[in-house]
Amino acid sequence: MSAERPTDVGVIANSRLTAAVGAVILVATAVEAFTVFDVRSMFALHAFVGMLLIPIALLKMCTTGYRFVNYYRRVPAYVRKGPPHPVLRIIAPFVVLSTIALLGTGALLLAVGPSGSDTIVTLHQASFIVWVSVTTVHVLGHIVETWRLNVDDLRAASSRSVPRARTRHSIVLLSLIVGLGLGAASLGWNGAWVGAHHRDRQALPPVDAG
Repeated sequence: MSAERPTDVGVIANSRLTAAVGAVILVATAVEAFTVFDVRSMFALHAFVGMLLIPIALLKMCTTGYRFVNYYRRVPAYVRKGPPHPVLRIIAPFVVLSTIALLGTGALLLAVGPSGSDTIVTLHQASFIVWVSVTTVHVLGHIVETWRLNVDDLRAASSRSVPRARTRHSIVLLSLIVGLGLGAASLGWNGAWVGAHHRDRQALPPVDAG
C-alpha cells in the first residue's frame, strides 16, 4: 500500500473520526428504534438514549461540517478527497435539520412535561418521520465505508500511518461520557411523563376475557 500524501493525512483522520462517531450513533439509534414500538412502557430508556445521542450527534455534525467547509474553501487535500455521492449531498441538509429537530423537540418535551405538549409531540413525531426517511438512505450510503474506516483505525500498522488514533477514540469516548451524563440526568426529568403513562394504563378499560 502506498503511503498517504502528508497533506491528506488530516482528511483521512477526519474521515475515521466521523466513522467512529457514526458507528456509535448507529448502535444507539438501533436501541432507540426498538423503544419506538412501545414508547409508553419504555419511555425511560427512550429518553435516556435520546439525551445520550445529543453530544454524539453534535460531534458528527462538527466532523462532517469541517469536511464540508474545507471542500468548499477549495483546500487541496479535501478537493482531492472529493464530495460525497450526489444523492448523499442532497439529503445531507435534511439529515442535519431533522436530527436537530428530533433531538431538540425530544429534549423540550422532557423540559415541559406532558401538560400542554401536544404541539411539541406532533413536531417530534413529524421530525422522526423525516429523520427515518433520510437517515436510512444516509446509513446505506455510508455503511461500507464506515465499517472499513473503523477497521483501518483499529489496525496498529494503519494507525501509525494516520497517527492520533487514540486521540480520535478519546474524543468519541468523551462525547459518549457526556451523553451518558445527560441520559442519567433524564431519569430525574422524566417523572411527569412516566407518571402520565402509568395513569393512562390504569385508565384503560379491562379486557373482556369472555
